[in-house]
Amino acid sequence: MMEKQKENRIYELHASICKTLANPKRLQILNLLRHKEMSVSELASLMEIREANVSQHLSVMRQKGILVAKREGVNIYYRISNPKVIKACDIMREVLLEQLEERAQLIEDIRA
Repeated sequence: MMEKQKENRIYELHASICKTLANPKRLQILNLLRHKEMSVSELASLMEIREANVSQHLSVMRQKGILVAKREGVNIYYRISNPKVIKACDIMREVLLEQLEERAQLIEDIRA
């Protein structure tokens, strides 16, 4: 019985991470942080949204362990905690693009 509880807890944690990533702005943040760490102001500028909004997203992802932060003077820099997060997002994006291609082909076939 204990093993089943552990397994269920893992599913809950997995779902929590997926829910955290199920936000377009958070996916955009991850993509921007793909190759280098950045500050809130850098991210806000690139995303063209308010720093307060970026900070909220960063905080949620940091709490879930997706991002880590380090302070340098008055700035806080964020980076992805594990490169596998990007790998997972890239795989899901590939699946999405393949599905879109299949749908486009189906529509093309129907019209032909």
